[in-house]
Amino acid sequence: MAEQRVVDPKLLELLVCPVTKSTLRYDADRNELISDQAKLAFPIRDGIPIMIPEEARKLDA
Repeated sequence: MAEQRVVDPKLLELLVCPVTKSTLRYDADRNELISDQAKLAFPIRDGIPIMIPEEARKLDA
């Protein structure tokens, strides 16, 4: 059974998009960090944000 995790708000304040250096928002339903400027969604695996652009999911325009 998948456990829903919440990203620490203080961590979210520190993290920025590695492509645009813009702020990120947390999508709890998909467990991803979203960069609206880069149109990328970075996955969170085992509570660890994967901030590698090649690992990110492209968002629809």
